[in-house]
Amino acid sequence: MKRTLYLMSSGRLRRRQNTLVLEIPSPSGSEGEAGKKKYFPIEQIGEIHAFGELDFNKRLLEFLSKNEVSLHFYSRRGYYVGSFYPREHYNSGYLTLKQAEYYLDEVKRLDLARRFVEGALENMLRVLRYYRNRGLSTELEPIVQTVERQRGPLEGCDGVERLMQAEGQAREAYYRAFDLILQNEAFAFEARTRRPPRNRLNALISFGNSLLYTATLAEIYKTHLDPRIGFLHTTNFRRFTLNLDVAEIFKPLLVDRLVLSMVQRRQIQPKHFEEALEGLYLTEAGRKIFLQAWEERLQTTIHHRGLRRNVSYRRLIRLELYKLEKHLLGEKLYEPFRSRW
Repeated sequence: MKRTLYLMSSGRLRRRQNTLVLEIPSPSGSEGEAGKKKYFPIEQIGEIHAFGELDFNKRLLEFLSKNEVSLHFYSRRGYYVGSFYPREHYNSGYLTLKQAEYYLDEVKRLDLARRFVEGALENMLRVLRYYRNRGLSTELEPIVQTVERQRGPLEGCDGVERLMQAEGQAREAYYRAFDLILQNEAFAFEARTRRPPRNRLNALISFGNSLLYTATLAEIYKTHLDPRIGFLHTTNFRRFTLNLDVAEIFKPLLVDRLVLSMVQRRQIQPKHFEEALEGLYLTEAGRKIFLQAWEERLQTTIHHRGLRRNVSYRRLIRLELYKLEKHLLGEKLYEPFRSRW
């Protein structure tokens, strides 16, 4: 199985025969890495995430394209910037037309968007019930009831904007539970803030969401779907949207559970954050710790009842996309993944 390569150091990335080489210059290299060369056999790499400053040439991009390796770029603060994608090996004009058809048909689009929101709310409830059943029943029960009440009106929503509003209200109540779960002043949540994140917990959630968006985008590339055409999030000229739709379902299970667990286990501490641009962000050391835990989370396997075998969380994302393909082709109605644990 090919692995994901996270490049934290700055340097020159180039090709040497069938190997990627990262050359870290002495003046700007990270502590303990200055002047080093790191080698990565291309056949072992599925995708690359670049957090440092990279120099490369067209020959390197041709090499990545030939081996179907995508390259994702992040800003200094961990925000997703953009991607280099190889030629679209799995591109399907017919499926792209079906996606466009479902987007332009208000009834079909609303039905799919509702399914994404239903999956997101159900998995939020799974997280809340998990902690409620571990000694926080009195504190969390009112929040569980609030989120459950938001599920009822979904069928009556007459537009995507109303669906987004209902999801936003449920998520606002859901996030209030984080302070009750953690009871940690150093990681007080208070309210959701994004650009910039105003506190440590928001910084962790934003970084985790950014990784999930990119992981979902990488899985879309391996299907016949077009990431530019979403249903819950409005398709526009500026960004991918289908990955945002699908990520809503997995945020509670992959990002939120990981963030809460890492804070409770003190894997992430206040020393792993720094102030910048009127916000708080993970330091390089903090990002390394989070990325290691994130990759372990994606590789964790669970028993899939439908397939009757164990699959990883990363594979679950791909399976979700396959279900969406079948829905668009009229083979089987899409049902969002709902956690059972």
